[in-house]
Amino acid sequence: MKILSVVGARPQFVKLAPVATAFARTEHQHVIVHTGQHYDARMSDVFFADLAIPAPDVHLGIGSGTHGVQTGAMLGAMDAVLEEQRPDWVLVYGDTNSTVAGALAAVKMHIRVAHLEAGLRSFNRRMPEEHNRVLTDHAADLLLAPTDVAMGHLAREGLAARSVLVGDVMTDVCFRVRDAVASSPPPAELPAAVTSAADGYLVATVHRAENTDDPARLTAVVDALASLDVPVALLAHPRLVARCEEYGISLDRPTLHALQPLAYPDMVRTVRAARGVVTDSGGLQKEAFLLGVPCTTLRTETEWTETLEGGWNVLDPDLTGVKDLATRPVPQADRGTPYGDGHAAERTVAALTQA
Repeated sequence: MKILSVVGARPQFVKLAPVATAFARTEHQHVIVHTGQHYDARMSDVFFADLAIPAPDVHLGIGSGTHGVQTGAMLGAMDAVLEEQRPDWVLVYGDTNSTVAGALAAVKMHIRVAHLEAGLRSFNRRMPEEHNRVLTDHAADLLLAPTDVAMGHLAREGLAARSVLVGDVMTDVCFRVRDAVASSPPPAELPAAVTSAADGYLVATVHRAENTDDPARLTAVVDALASLDVPVALLAHPRLVARCEEYGISLDRPTLHALQPLAYPDMVRTVRAARGVVTDSGGLQKEAFLLGVPCTTLRTETEWTETLEGGWNVLDPDLTGVKDLATRPVPQADRGTPYGDGHAAERTVAALTQA
């Protein structure tokens, strides 16, 4: 059997890592297509190296652009790839433009599609990612869900017959990396002002359109991070940097330390040692939860509703509570294992084999 994985953005590279490892233990042929949606080396190449992912078999080199331009370019480029490869399955990951483009290209050519991380819903139709998820789920032939909540969403949309609960592959890689770096010192990229702070430090990321595309909103977000009483390691996504430069918003603040995105193992080390996380990233919300670190999410909703239980993750869309929430004590509530036991990749391969 030949499976073709379509990836293009940082969260997808993380999800690909355990899947590629699981496929390598079988006789199946696994072809990796990188769309080039994230083309910055620190958001792309470093993940393949640090997570021991095989180099992509095909690199489309699409790059940035508006949603329509980027998705259309991917669609146009995928036709020739699928015509040449003729896989039994196209496996798409998550909720990016690469996800929906890979799915649409495959179904137009009558190639079966499997969606890993199916069934997630924010119910916020202003999010491009929400449309990508829903369109991909309804186009796909096999829906590989990470949680019971996701399975429920799929059932309510009439998709239960093609849904399989496999668990969350990000749990697989997060636990693997967590254990590998358990005794490692802080990454060299972190300044001493962060790592030596007596009251600890926070990790922050901001990249979603609702927080970056409006100058007033982005100013408020940056001001809120800069107002915190402990150092903040801001892992600055290229989108955030570009918008701040465009709007004349300075990231050079006394307690705010803007850093380039970290390699995944370094990010895990940094988050695990932090006293809290402030983010709008779905992936980082979940990684903080898995690592036992309190998270404050600058959004009105989250796809990962399980993280909200017990106060491990708290939503603060209007920024009024950031100062207190970001430095709150570690919750005492048991997190449980809503995202699986670290073997989702093996179940993914099994589901594809048996479908």
